[in-house]
Amino acid sequence: MTTIQLMKDKATVATEMARKVGLAGLGATVMGYEETKGRFETLSKQSTQLFAELVKNGEKIETEGKTKLHDAKAKVTAKVNFDAKVAEVRTKLGLDKPSADQKIEELNAKIDALTAAVAKLA
Repeated sequence: MTTIQLMKDKATVATEMARKVGLAGLGATVMGYEETKGRFETLSKQSTQLFAELVKNGEKIETEGKTKLHDAKAKVTAKVNFDAKVAEVRTKLGLDKPSADQKIEELNAKIDALTAAVAKLA
């Protein structure tokens, strides 16, 4: 084999090796792209599912909160109504009026005032 032929063979081998290195780089790029694309699609799907789950949980908490608020409002309303009924019963029974001793003192004060007024007229 001649030197020229040997150099051509080595150039062919080097060219083929360079081609294979380029193809390997291209293959790695495509493989990386496909893997990244697959992961992105998986993450996108998972994030959509996660978002839907979060919305569902939020709606559940909202419903529970509204129920608790409604229950609390009903209890407060019942308490207010109860207090109003108690005050009404106390009034009807005369329990909201001043005590008998206090009432007697008020009447005595009125009698004293009337007595003084009659004395001035006489």
